[in-house]
Amino acid sequence: MASELNERERTVLHYVVRDFIETATPVGSRYISKRHEDILGLSSASIRNVMSDLEYLGYINHPHTSAGRVPTDMGYRFYLDALMHVDALSRKEQDSIREALNSREAEDELLKESSRLIGKISRQLCVISSPKLASGTLERLELVSLSGPRVLVVIAIKSGLVRTMMLEVASEIAREKLEDIARVLNERLAGLTIEEIRTSFAERLKDAAEDDTGLIRLFIDSVGKIIPADSAARIHIAGAESILDQPEFENPAEFRSVIELINDEEIIIHVLAAHESPPPGVRVAVGEENKERKLAPYSVITTSYAAGDVTGTIGLIGPRRMNYARVIPLVDYVARTISEMFGTTGRQ
Repeated sequence: MASELNERERTVLHYVVRDFIETATPVGSRYISKRHEDILGLSSASIRNVMSDLEYLGYINHPHTSAGRVPTDMGYRFYLDALMHVDALSRKEQDSIREALNSREAEDELLKESSRLIGKISRQLCVISSPKLASGTLERLELVSLSGPRVLVVIAIKSGLVRTMMLEVASEIAREKLEDIARVLNERLAGLTIEEIRTSFAERLKDAAEDDTGLIRLFIDSVGKIIPADSAARIHIAGAESILDQPEFENPAEFRSVIELINDEEIIIHVLAAHESPPPGVRVAVGEENKERKLAPYSVITTSYAAGDVTGTIGLIGPRRMNYARVIPLVDYVARTISEMFGTTGRQ
């Protein structure tokens, strides 16, 4: 694709994309000529000829009967891959983000605040999934007696993550007995991944199932609750009010479309799942590049953050006319900051 465009075509395409992102209005040759006269030094007629060539090649098109042009998915893709200059976050912006995230102690609070910050700054819809524990390795399991016939199960993952679950038992169990059961569980389960434990728990503990407390039997019967499949991973969504302010959604039909998207958690989860194991870094899917039909009018930006040996996903969903040069470094910086925070302190 890159070899199809000469330097003049590249420059005009760059300004068509950039000006459309900024104004949300189809871009005409006269507008580009006057606005960027000092840089381009091209007449309106010359720019119009270049734009005709770009339209013929499929990089821009006419919306309705407008005299201006807008980028196509192919135009946005070329801009992302060959023309865009990323706007690095300022030191002040970085410090502000880090300060806001540092104030959140628990994992859920950290991820919720991260989604709120990205949604607010980008003015797009931000979705963050909690870490996918299936690939995490069990470090230890602890059992704590609570008041009455209740036991707190504490699952510590080697990444530093901690999950807790409260179980109702038939009768109160002595602390010494809980310690014995925890020792048996750790001997047989520590060092295994969460997914391995979830799928083989009953087999690994079948000879110990009939202990006199009934707790191991309860574990076997409740393993899906204690160690749920990753489909139950939590997600944090923010920025709905900001994305609705975008000019694209002034049309009632488009407004309904984005409202349906915001409320369709299944699609959002599917979007994040589709980007769990790709190459590292920030990825952008523009329009029809998205496999989900409902996402064809949007661009989706995704990246992963690490919590030790497990990961979660950050997703940003918005109109194709989003400020990629601004939001890509934003998403990348927040992901790296979350990873650093998970690396230095365990989140519960």
